[in-house]
Amino acid sequence: MSMTPDQEARRELAGFKGELKGPDDAGYDEVRAVYNAMTDKRPALVARCTDADDVARVIGFARAHGLPLAVRGGGHHGAGLGTVEGGVVADLSPLKTIEVDPVTRTARVGGGCVWGEVDRATHEHGLATPSGIISSTGVGGLTLGGGLGHLTRRYGLSIDNVLEADLVLADGRQVRASAETNSDLYWAIRGGGGNFGVVTSFLFRLHELSTVIAGPTFWPAERGGEVLAAYRDFQPGLPRDVAGFFMFGTVPPAPPFPESLHLRKICGVVWCHTAGDTDTADRAMAPLLDALPEPLLHAVGEMPHPVLQSMFDGLYPPGDQWYWRADFVDEIPDDAVTLHAKFGAEVPTMKSTMHLYPIDGAAHDHAPADTAWSYRGARWACVYAGVDPDPSRADLIKRWTVDYFDALHPYSAGGAYVNMMMDEGQERVRASYRDNYPRLARIKAAYDPDNVFRLNQNIEPDPHGPA
Repeated sequence: MSMTPDQEARRELAGFKGELKGPDDAGYDEVRAVYNAMTDKRPALVARCTDADDVARVIGFARAHGLPLAVRGGGHHGAGLGTVEGGVVADLSPLKTIEVDPVTRTARVGGGCVWGEVDRATHEHGLATPSGIISSTGVGGLTLGGGLGHLTRRYGLSIDNVLEADLVLADGRQVRASAETNSDLYWAIRGGGGNFGVVTSFLFRLHELSTVIAGPTFWPAERGGEVLAAYRDFQPGLPRDVAGFFMFGTVPPAPPFPESLHLRKICGVVWCHTAGDTDTADRAMAPLLDALPEPLLHAVGEMPHPVLQSMFDGLYPPGDQWYWRADFVDEIPDDAVTLHAKFGAEVPTMKSTMHLYPIDGAAHDHAPADTAWSYRGARWACVYAGVDPDPSRADLIKRWTVDYFDALHPYSAGGAYVNMMMDEGQERVRASYRDNYPRLARIKAAYDPDNVFRLNQNIEPDPHGPA
């Protein structure tokens, strides 16, 4: 009788220090699960790696047996690209080391960490580095795709703060990528996703930041067009230390929101002010607030940076159904505002939402060819997310998301932030890297010519592309 892949792995992977789980093992369902419950795949083997040597062994095993290989950090990707049906999952979650050096203002972070762990460790020293807006997100996936969040306008994308990374390549070699070593690889991983190797650790630049002035301002959803038009004109002129992302959604039926607002459909701005005190922040926000009707809620105040980073964690725990679409946006003309107001007022479930993240400020300090992340001139990243815990509503949230995207896509810059894309095909991937795609394909051919790392927003290897 032939052996199953997990049985083969136990026989062949001598020296593997982590844990190997197959479909018949206790705890298999827990270790195969990813954040988006709309993805329900059954890998033949989940290999929980403890170090780079473990990762190299798993890559070699998958290649030797012709099995597709998925790499999972936090498992948050909307398309469920951290898992695979019938293949091998290299689970990096045991790689949890975090070493903060307050003198050099750097942090070395294991590839299995989530951002909440990093935020807490750096906060102890009054330091931070840019990340996303949900602290359970994996460091690896978010960073390799770009890293867009509350601190983008002040300190840039996450990739703008990566000083070096340690990777395991498709052939099992362990290398370091930095501006001085393997500089082509260093360029590619800053926005090119997991196409080039498995990152087992990052070295991040840190910035002095302890508290922020932050929180939401909500207006009724039916005022969405008026609020969005005012926000569109206001946000780009703000100093870099002020950021606010626009949103449509529903007020959760829980504290700290007043009961009178529970389940009210709203539009709003979620603020983050990184310098000064509450008076300074109030003055920065005042022109927008003065130009609009009195909000339903203005809950902006001083808080530790990790509190802001985890503000949405309770609303979006693992296990919900998610369906995403996304676009980069240069301009928001009045016709687009009208469409946003229509679809934003029709969010189909309490957790469904639309966000417009500003990506100007420090993100614009880099030219499109400086890193793989090419949309440096865009002003916003727009994401439409249908979300609900009930699987019976999967079609409902998908239909709203796709209809919203289809209506607004003609006003987009063309491509999208790869961390917010579903599995949408090669044309969409190419559009999201634009002129950087040929160089990425050439680097892919140099480091992964057989496309072992293809369960991602895939860059196909092209040995004949420009260097």
